[in-house]
Amino acid sequence: MKKLILFPLSIVFSLNASPIDDIAFKGDVQNTTQYYIKAPDDKHKFNNTASVNLELEYLYDALTLKTKLKAQEDFYDFYEKSKKNQRSFVRLDELYGTYDFDEDQIFIGKNIRFWGALEVRNITDSFNSQDMRSDIFTSDKLGAWNASYAHYTESGEFDVIIKFYEQDRDMAALPYVYYFFPAEFPLYDASGNINGLAQLQYKNKLLTESSHYRPSIYLKYSGSTDTEYALDYAVIFENGYDSQRYYTFTQANDRSKITTRENAYLVNKISTYDTLVVGSTLVKLEALYTDVINDVEISDYYHIGLGVEYTISQVYSEADLGLISEYYYYDILDDTKRNDLQLFETLQNDLFLGFRYTFNDGNDGSVVAGSIIDLDYSEEVYYLEYETRVADVVKLNFDYRYTNPSKNRLTAFNLLGKHERVSLTLGYYF
Repeated sequence: MKKLILFPLSIVFSLNASPIDDIAFKGDVQNTTQYYIKAPDDKHKFNNTASVNLELEYLYDALTLKTKLKAQEDFYDFYEKSKKNQRSFVRLDELYGTYDFDEDQIFIGKNIRFWGALEVRNITDSFNSQDMRSDIFTSDKLGAWNASYAHYTESGEFDVIIKFYEQDRDMAALPYVYYFFPAEFPLYDASGNINGLAQLQYKNKLLTESSHYRPSIYLKYSGSTDTEYALDYAVIFENGYDSQRYYTFTQANDRSKITTRENAYLVNKISTYDTLVVGSTLVKLEALYTDVINDVEISDYYHIGLGVEYTISQVYSEADLGLISEYYYYDILDDTKRNDLQLFETLQNDLFLGFRYTFNDGNDGSVVAGSIIDLDYSEEVYYLEYETRVADVVKLNFDYRYTNPSKNRLTAFNLLGKHERVSLTLGYYF
């Protein structure tokens, strides 16, 4: 396992000596230590994770080639099998080429795209899947193989994107605090009474409505207005696999084991993310409507997020204070199909109140804090995050999170249990 970290580092140092001016590279080495003040008894009470990220870019006239590699190593993966978190890997996030014309661009390869505008979660950021071996409170997306054509106008950009493949996803093992399935699953007799327990296992083979290689097609237009009120907007239409997934359970013949697998289904989806600047106020909108084509388990649904951020400039010395509020609402159109609880949707009727304090001290120092209140299931999530840069090449991130889950509804946070943690990340950037 030690070679996992040393291999990318050897690439960094060899490239650092490269005399080729057309090659640019950057990367970072990070270490994250987390201590769980409150966590379930059958899970680890602390965790330490090291990671290396490396990006390499080559430019030649209108041609750009880029690759991005991530390696991660979890402290517990050095232990015996029963204690392993299964969070160590080497992952190719990006490997692509682009060719630019005067008003057009052609892209092919593997990359990560970012769509959205809100603070708590970008509900329209549906192109890439999240890695289920990562901290659920961070964004760690898997690269996707695709090709695209972009045409640029005076005020916007039109994109046609074809994603080639839906990939299987690995999941962390049970000792990891953010693994949310139970170790055992109850067995019921014909009368509905529990008469035993079966071992529950996650299988990483995605079940797809069609082939894994059935393409997903996206048409996207984004633009901005040059008026008194600055508006940035994007509209996306998709025909293909939905980013929302659901799980099915299969029992072994001897009833000793139950396996669960992710399911992907086909949809027509339209979504938008927009920001409007009015003086010192930033208004943010993310919204989507999903037409499920054939799947009998999943209803058509919609999801809306609306946010307002008001900034007070130079509230103290050079510092700015942003006051943030956001509201999220999710609903299905057919009550006979799986609902938000069965789909583990955490932002179905939730209010976020928080602030962002930016020091403007030349070190990118900032504090973000807030609370997410579930208006249906009496859940609360509180967090505080501090970030700064030291000597230009070292970043420090500290965060505190407390989750008080629903006591009587089987939500995603209820499955995780009451949770409180502190986390410290140190990163060296080159």
